[in-house]
Amino acid sequence: MIRRIIKRDGRIVPFDRRKIEFAVYQAAVAVGGRDRGRAEKISRLVVDFLERQFRSEQKKSGEILPSVEEVQDAVEKTLIEEGHARTAKAYILYRYEHNLKRKKRDTLSYSQESIPYRKLWEALDWSVEHEFNRIELLNRYLLEDRFEELVDISEDFYRSELSSAAEELRSRLEDLRVIVVAGPSSSGKTTTTNRLGESLEAEGVRFVPINVDNYFFDLETHPQDVDGDYDFETPQALDLELLAEHIRRIIDGEPVDVPCYDFKKGKREGSAGRIHLGERDVLLVDSHHGLYEGLLEGLEQDRIATVYVETLSQIRGADGEFIRWTDIRLMRRMVRDLQFRNYNPLQTIRHWHLVRRSELRYIVSRLKSAQIIINSFLPYELFVLKGRVDQFFPEIIRELEDDPDALDAGNRAGRLQSLLGSLAGTGEESVVPVDSILREFIGSDSS
Repeated sequence: MIRRIIKRDGRIVPFDRRKIEFAVYQAAVAVGGRDRGRAEKISRLVVDFLERQFRSEQKKSGEILPSVEEVQDAVEKTLIEEGHARTAKAYILYRYEHNLKRKKRDTLSYSQESIPYRKLWEALDWSVEHEFNRIELLNRYLLEDRFEELVDISEDFYRSELSSAAEELRSRLEDLRVIVVAGPSSSGKTTTTNRLGESLEAEGVRFVPINVDNYFFDLETHPQDVDGDYDFETPQALDLELLAEHIRRIIDGEPVDVPCYDFKKGKREGSAGRIHLGERDVLLVDSHHGLYEGLLEGLEQDRIATVYVETLSQIRGADGEFIRWTDIRLMRRMVRDLQFRNYNPLQTIRHWHLVRRSELRYIVSRLKSAQIIINSFLPYELFVLKGRVDQFFPEIIRELEDDPDALDAGNRAGRLQSLLGSLAGTGEESVVPVDSILREFIGSDSS
């Protein structure tokens, strides 16, 4: 029934089932299997699945015409459902690497430590290993009453990320004087910073934080958008020149009086206190813009450690596309704004274009300079976040659909509503550990 397929460039070419068989066999060989008979069986099951999937299309046009991506998706699905998880893992990684080649990016085999491909590979490998690299597979954990297992798997992964980072920092403590924790909004920098600090306390090290918010310029100097919304996300909102000067003086052993920013008045007034590093103290800079050029300029590199935190999800949604990291963080921010700041989700999503614009210009682009990257994504959080924000989306969509100035917010809202709609249900918050990074957004048990 399937005679032709659609290539990625739009060309329609003859379909050859043997190519599926060959690809499956290659993946099997990569994990020690060499049964061509099984590879042939899988290829036939893939064709059977596609024919069932496209039966309605055949009735309309007289032909089944799947795309290359749809064929490859069917291979992944069939391998996993037939119990060939290790072969599926090899096939998915092979497919992922070839996608990087097509985009002329570094492949996983030749990844550079200065860019996140290796971290992406680790996240993808982990999600494939535990069979939640696709949203329908993730749903199984909820449908099969295995949500607590998913929580444990997710939290263990994040703990391993922290452990690796702490170990690297411990190896540099003799010279280290400042640790910068950077990353985009709602990536979990606060919890990550606290947990790293706890890990290093055993070595007699004390984190001395400098509150970057105290270096905001007076509000009257901030630009506003058409809705009167102030952009606090851009580095230009901060007096980075003064902050850089204070950092240099502090790590050189000089006591420094930190300014105090009054958010109610929108201006700097007085002092927030004095910072003076002891012999075993390390200055902590926790800021979206911690990697901004000029902030650490002139400092000896062996005295600085830079950490970048991001929600490096590698799970495909129902549309076959990877869930966007920014969408995960947007949902986290919606929950936190509602929980702690009395901002409704519509306000948050309307403001997100400013957050995202700043991220792309000033934060994400500097990821390559980070020495340590920590993946803060917890797969189970999608079910918890759904329980907090799903109810708001019908109203959000209605409010945005007739607003010509809210195109960006409308597109994001539609994408998030689709993602949440593809989830099988909501997760029980009571099983979220009290020290989980997710508590940074949903609050404690008693809140």
